[in-house]
Amino acid sequence: MEIYQHTLKKSVNFCGVGLHTGAPVQLTISPARANSGIRFKLKGNDTSMPAYMNRVVDTQLATTIADKDLVFSTTEHLLGALSGLGIDNALVELDAPELPIMDGSAGPFVHILKNISRKEQKSSRRILKITEEIIYRDGDKEIRVLPHDGLKLTCTIDFAHDLIQSQTYTVDLSPETFIKEIASARTFGFMEQVEKLQENGYALGGSLDNAVVIDRDGVVNEEGLRFADEFVRHKILDLIGDLALLGCPLFGHVIATKAGHGQHLGLMQEIAAQKNGESGMLEKLANNTKSASSKLLPFLAAPTDFSGRCPAVA
Repeated sequence: MEIYQHTLKKSVNFCGVGLHTGAPVQLTISPARANSGIRFKLKGNDTSMPAYMNRVVDTQLATTIADKDLVFSTTEHLLGALSGLGIDNALVELDAPELPIMDGSAGPFVHILKNISRKEQKSSRRILKITEEIIYRDGDKEIRVLPHDGLKLTCTIDFAHDLIQSQTYTVDLSPETFIKEIASARTFGFMEQVEKLQENGYALGGSLDNAVVIDRDGVVNEEGLRFADEFVRHKILDLIGDLALLGCPLFGHVIATKAGHGQHLGLMQEIAAQKNGESGMLEKLANNTKSASSKLLPFLAAPTDFSGRCPAVA
């Protein structure tokens, strides 16, 4: 784990379409000062908003964050790319309210960002170190976090389709393992579900160029799968992107079973809800989250050689 925060060395541009709106999107990611975290803004608007869990307003089809008149949807792949590459501070500026889906993975973001390289900043990182087990359950869906020296993720999915069935994947996260094992895993959907979504005004930008589509016989995409277990690897990408909304790197082993964006948010709210009366690095994290307290969790601790603070919610 790196001691110091990082940002980008220079700005970088992307363009694409929104998965659900089908609208063209231009996106610029720029360097940002230390302790500012990841922030989003609309081009032409001077106001920006922090990417934190207390800004989440919808998790039905993707993770949407909002603050007053600012709304940004399908944030998880870009946040996953920034988090997976160890970029702590950046300004994300868009000309539309939905992020571009690119090829359905974080791969296109990562390909450019890793070549831009990072800039080390003088401020130390603050991390969330789990020292006791945390469990969030939602029916048959569950996420547990166990103590671990670093970030380790295990995901299990179970679909009633012969091609997928039950898949489990584990990764000890680092920029290297993220690039090699997770970043290029694409979002996926079933043909009948995609057709129903489009009939209801969703997934209007979806195509075989930005998603793995499955019918009764298997994968419709001519190129096939990038990994035999691409489905569960993509779920790990979503988990990494959503956990970035904690605002600080996490130390723990996250074990997710049949979980999605809603359960990821539930876990973060569970973390916030169990805080005690001490103020600290997450003191403002849950200020706008009705189901969560705003006090420090007793089994979260910072390692002694990390002296910085988590960016506070502005």
